[in-house]
Amino acid sequence: MMVRLVKLFVGLWLYGTAMAAILRAGLGNMPWDVLHQGIADKLGVSVGAVIIVVGALVLLAWIPLRERPGFGTVANVFVIGIAFDVMSPLFPYHPALVIAIPMMLLGIVGNAFATVLYIGAEMGPGPRDGLMTGLVRKTGWSVRVVRTSMEVTVVVLGFALGGTLGVGTVLYAVGVGPLIQLFARTGLGGPQLARHADKVDECASSSPEPARG
Repeated sequence: MMVRLVKLFVGLWLYGTAMAAILRAGLGNMPWDVLHQGIADKLGVSVGAVIIVVGALVLLAWIPLRERPGFGTVANVFVIGIAFDVMSPLFPYHPALVIAIPMMLLGIVGNAFATVLYIGAEMGPGPRDGLMTGLVRKTGWSVRVVRTSMEVTVVVLGFALGGTLGVGTVLYAVGVGPLIQLFARTGLGGPQLARHADKVDECASSSPEPARG
């Protein structure tokens, strides 16, 4: 139990730290924030209100996926926010590109690693990560395909609604899924996530060859 708690809290703290690095780099919002901003602009409500409603809807989507919340689901809400606030001042705000680009890239890699680490504690994922694990289990698709599809979808919807994005947004959307899959292969995310890491690739490689005339 102690090892699982350490994985959970270290993973969540690193998650918040990685978020701080990405946002302080100033090269674009994270995908879900683009969606939140777009909806808020269209409806004329606060971004905070949209975050709450979208989070609730994502949790409702867990029901048909049979995803169960746990202690980690609750800890996700508090620890990531605290880590973000504590660690943000340690990063320069909108620095020169020579610093911003490495900050952004390290943030994306760190976010993917942190996701796998805290999910591997098997104490319950956060709302959006739970949607990912539920879809992976339900569809049999790889982590890479599911997560990339999620991130790209929310970016496209958010941008269509008027949300702003940048190069960091795009890189996160297309890069975090493959990185999560890469780290999941190590077993850090638990046996279930590791089993699904290469599901699509295995299916593709085992498909029958076309008939030859």
